[in-house]
Amino acid sequence: MAAVTQDTAVSTGRVTRTFLYVVLGVFALFYLLPLYVMGVNSVKPLAEITGGNMMALPRVWTLEPWRAAWSTAQIGIEPTGLRPYFLNSILMVVPAVAISTVLGALNGYVLTKWRFRGDTIVFGLMLFSCFIPFQIVLIPMALVLGKLGLAGSVPGLVMVHVVYGIGFTTLYYRNYYASFPTELVRAAMMDGAGFFQIFWRIMLPVSGPITVVSVIWQFTNIWNDFLFGASFGGTSQPMTVALNNLVQSSTGVKEYNVHFAGAILAALPTLFVYIVAGRYFVRGLMAGSVKG
Repeated sequence: MAAVTQDTAVSTGRVTRTFLYVVLGVFALFYLLPLYVMGVNSVKPLAEITGGNMMALPRVWTLEPWRAAWSTAQIGIEPTGLRPYFLNSILMVVPAVAISTVLGALNGYVLTKWRFRGDTIVFGLMLFSCFIPFQIVLIPMALVLGKLGLAGSVPGLVMVHVVYGIGFTTLYYRNYYASFPTELVRAAMMDGAGFFQIFWRIMLPVSGPITVVSVIWQFTNIWNDFLFGASFGGTSQPMTVALNNLVQSSTGVKEYNVHFAGAILAALPTLFVYIVAGRYFVRGLMAGSVKG
């Protein structure tokens, strides 16, 4: 009887697992459907899109839409391709992610291991900044950038994203360091280690998981940002703004194949980051970044 009961439980478990896999597979296909449509139509001639089925595979394969989306052909005085703006996005994202991550780590370190009067108020204010909508800071940020002479430049965009991202990175590192043994920091202080010695030799070496979370979060938000790039980019606009210009520059018949190719090109860096480091993102969250 016990063996029969065990076999029944195993069979039921297999059926449940199979059902869950089928449901998850259906959801995965549903969410991947837009990517499939973009990918398939980005290698079709325009005539196949306007006069055929957008879900069908191409009858004639072509990479011309990708070349057109990437090229630097000009309409008027503005380049319509994405290539000139790719470097702007790189020059904006890399320093903004690095600076905001380092500052967030320092803030989290101070707020957990070097407590001071009013530290909870400071953390509360920084946490509040995470919930401020982009639109509210546009006018104050424009005034600040104008006074600093950074309006319409890549350094100005870097500053905007650093300021807006410090709240998030501080939250991640503060919650991560809160679970780190304070006794190790005190022991290092008794041995004569200073503020930055403890930070570089003790805190940072164990911060790998939460650093991955911070980098992926910041990279995704900054690369995909459109509002700040359109408002403060000037002649140094990022790829997201260039993609919008590419779509708007089409006159007469819309070149959907070029638009699809441009959208994929703009999304490739974030897609690559998640494919390479996505599993570390989940591990970093589970390692303590959401603990309070």
